[in-house]
This record gives sequence, structure tokens and C-alpha cells, in this order.
Amino acid sequence: MKVVIVGGVAGGATAAARIRRLDEQAQIVVFERSGYVSYANCGLPYYIGDVITEAGELTLQTPESFYTRFRVDMRVRHEVIGIHPEKKTVSVRNLETGEVFEEGYDKLLLSPGAKPIRPRMPGIDKEKIFTLRTVEDTMKIKEFVRENRPRSAVLVGGGFIGLELAENLHALGLEVTVVQQLRQLMPVFDADMAAFLHAELRKQGVKLALGQTVTGFEERDGGLEVLLQDAPPLQADMVVMAIGVSPESALAKEAGLKLGLRGSIVVNDRMETSIPDIYAVGDAVQVRHLVTDQDALISLAGPANKQGRIAADNICGGDSRYRGSQGSSVIKVFDLTAAVTGLSEAAAISAGLQADKVILSPMSHAGYYPGGSVMTMKVVFEKETYRILGAQIIGYEGVDKRIDVLATAIRAGMKATQLQELELAYAPPYSSAKDPVNMAGFLIDNIAKGVVRQWHLEDEETLPRDGSVTLLDTRTVWEYSRGHIDGFQNIPVDELRQRLSELDPAKPVYVICQSGLRSYIATRILEGSGFTAYNFSGGFRFYDTVKNDRALIASATPCGMDRAT
Repeated sequence: MKVVIVGGVAGGATAAARIRRLDEQAQIVVFERSGYVSYANCGLPYYIGDVITEAGELTLQTPESFYTRFRVDMRVRHEVIGIHPEKKTVSVRNLETGEVFEEGYDKLLLSPGAKPIRPRMPGIDKEKIFTLRTVEDTMKIKEFVRENRPRSAVLVGGGFIGLELAENLHALGLEVTVVQQLRQLMPVFDADMAAFLHAELRKQGVKLALGQTVTGFEERDGGLEVLLQDAPPLQADMVVMAIGVSPESALAKEAGLKLGLRGSIVVNDRMETSIPDIYAVGDAVQVRHLVTDQDALISLAGPANKQGRIAADNICGGDSRYRGSQGSSVIKVFDLTAAVTGLSEAAAISAGLQADKVILSPMSHAGYYPGGSVMTMKVVFEKETYRILGAQIIGYEGVDKRIDVLATAIRAGMKATQLQELELAYAPPYSSAKDPVNMAGFLIDNIAKGVVRQWHLEDEETLPRDGSVTLLDTRTVWEYSRGHIDGFQNIPVDELRQRLSELDPAKPVYVICQSGLRSYIATRILEGSGFTAYNFSGGFRFYDTVKNDRALIASATPCGMDRAT
């Protein structure tokens, strides 16, 4: 059996190694357009920022090491320019010599990945405008920074690459501005959770131009002007376009393979395309979203590697299936860690699901053990069924392990109420006896049983201020004096039982505290005393962060920058 693989990164490299482990006699040829195979895309920004100092650290294998270990014929700088299913051949151009030749196959695996989106606009091809996708892109940016010593950079796009580059270029001493067409960064997060990322970037000195559209570029005084729609231009010594990627599917289209979302390659759960003996994996393929059961594009290294293994199994006569992707991911943003899995609340609603959520602020480990920090956790679940739809966590430590537990729970089909049952490892330096994931489960179980009624941030503006309801802040007098919501009276929770006579039991009570715990205790006191009470989801810390963020975005300067920056 002869297997030809197009693309030697992530899914392609994984498939090649797996095929060899399953079939020692197979002939395996991999064509990779770039000069590198099996490299760590996700590490590229950190090489630019000198966190990773050796270029060799980015490549997990070389063509030579791959051949030595797996006897795989890795041909770099070779571009497949045509697929001929009727002949079971591919046309290949040697980019070093220009030679074009045909290579036959018994099985063909496409792992071409995705390409950075580079929209047509004036000045887009100027030399000081970069994209970051390959090792070559990385070296180009690295060399430009080293030789030209730029003082400022504009990053167009606020996704993973944009934020990772923002941190790494800032670490090199550049003044960094992130321009985002949406009014929030990281759209895989809900806007309320993204507020914490905005706050961290502002604190670190990164400028944000949110809700701004780039319309073109012009050279000016040795640098670049980034032209904005309805706003003055931004000045920069370099620009990186990081507005997303699109599937590399031109070959598939020309060969007559069925295409799906945004031109992606349609595959079944065996990673088979619409043409026999041709498989496809990675960022170029359309997948099933595990939560919605709808078609989706999810460009992540984990799914690509798993798909490569599954395709390899099936190429070798097995029957492996890909159940779908859920978009589990994590990012470092200066001192913060932000992680997500499944659907955001906005995505769930957009998918037509009846979504509810809890927002809590647990400690990363036992409060009495030094060094703990607060994380903000948002768990989205389906009303009535309590199916877990997604989760987002932002904090300083312990974020990654909690999102992994929640990702596993989604994959296992657990209900949100069952999170309370999980037995998770505990020692004071690492967690609490009631882990944050358990706490989310306790809270959702209380909602399911009617023990707790919630009110949310979006309800605040419509809360009556006419005296028909009671608005109650149960923090300490000192906390209340440092900031509170207009119209809320202050009765600390520990004084509440003695001061119930100050409240009218005929009026519903909307309660808030700093994190949601004391206000929950207050609602139980009130409910036990004949009141109807609602607990604010997230606490004043959450409320204040989101409200401040929205105010800064709304009051942006004419050039689009938050006034705080």
C-alpha cells in the first residue's frame, strides 16, 4: 500500500507516524510546501518574544529524524498542485528546482491546514505587514524586529494569535495596539468574560481599539498608517494581520471533492471525503460540533492530531470514528490564563438552545493556604435538561485543570448537576475540599431544585427603582463604600437576621455581594423568613469589571482607543 499525505504538520505528521506503527510495509510519502515538518504552530509567538530562544525547539521532527524513526519519505519544499482521482495521482512541484512530476497513490490524505485571512484592501501587500502561520512567517517577523528595532506594532485581530503576539511584542519593548472589528477580544468567550482580558491588557499597557474596522494601509514617515473606518488612522512601525484563517481547500475543490462551510472539505466520521480513497483532516475540514450536532469549523491542534490518527487507522483497514469537536482551548494573556470549552452563552443562544448560566468566583486552592487567587468561572447549561453546553474560566492558576474537567464532563454527556458528584484530588496547595467544579455543580443543583433564584447583569438596567422591589447589598460597610450599584441599600449579611424588620416581606429582594456567596446565604435567610429573594450571578466584582469595560469601550477616543489606554 502506498499512502501520499499532503501536509506534514499536525494531522499529516500524526497520520504518517500512526500508519507506520500499524503497517511496517506501507510506502508513505509526505509532501510539505514549507521547509519544516511537525512544527509547533502554537509556539511561534513565543519564539518571536524570546520566551523560546532556540529555533530548533519549534520543530518536533525533521525530515531526517522522521525517516530514521518511521521510514517516512518527508519531502519539504514540495507543493502538491493537482489531484487526479481518476488516475490516483497527484501533481507535485519541487519548489527548489521548479520540476513538476506526478506521484501515484493507493490512499491519499489531505492535511493542508488553513491560511491566514488577508482581505483585499489598499496597501495590504506592503513589506511591513505580516501574517503568522508558518515557521517562515515567524523567522520573517523575528528578523524584521531584530534588524529594524520597531517601536510600535498594530495587531489587526484579537483572537489567539493576536493576543499571544501582543504579549510577546510588548515583552520586546514595542508599544502595541490591538484593533478588533468586534467590541470585544476573543469572540470564543462571552463579552462579559472577555472584559477580564481587556482589563489585563490595559493594565499591561496594551492599547485597545475595539469596534474599529481597518480599511487600508499607507506608508508615512518610514512607518505605516493603519486606516480606520470613521476614525483617524493609527501609526505603527509594523502590522500583523491576525483576523483568522480560512481552509486551504483549493486543491480539493479542483479535484471535485464536496465542500462545506467557507469552502472546507466535507468528511464523514471516518475522515473520508466524497471521493473514495481520499481522506482529509485538520483545519481544512468541516466537523460536527459535539454540543450542537451542527457543522462547524474548529481550527485547533488537538482535534487535528486526533483526526490524523483516526484517518490512519481507517487507511490501514480499521474502523475508527471522530465524534466531533467542542473547541477546548486555553491561552496565556500576560499574568492571566483564559480557557474555554463547548459553547459560550451567546453561541448557545445563536444555535437555538435554551441556555442558562452560573457565574462564580472560587479560589484556586484552599483559602487558608498562602498564594491562592480568585478565578471567574462561567458554566452554561441547557434549561430543563441541565445538559452542560460550555464553560469559560479566567484566572491566575488552576484554570487549565478545571476547564479540562469540564471538557471531560461535556464529552461524557454529564448533566451540570452531576458536577457536584465528581471526586477530584484535593490538598491545600492545589484545591479545596469542594473544588470550583464541584461548587458550580452545587450551585446548578440548587437552581434545579428551586433553592436559588438568580438575577443577572443584563437584568440590572430594568430593575425597578420605584420602591416596588428591595435592592440589597450584603457586603461590609467598607466594601459598599468603595463602590456599589445605585439604588442598593447596604445590610451586611451578618447583620441581616437582626435587621429583617427594615425590609418589606411583600417585596421581592434582589441581593448582591462581592462574589455571590454571602448573597446566597442572605437569600436563604430571607427565603426562610418569608421573603422572595434573587441572588446575583457573579457578584459585584464581576459586575464592576464588566461595567467598567463597557464604559471604557463606549467612551473610546476619536482614534478608537479606550481612554484608559
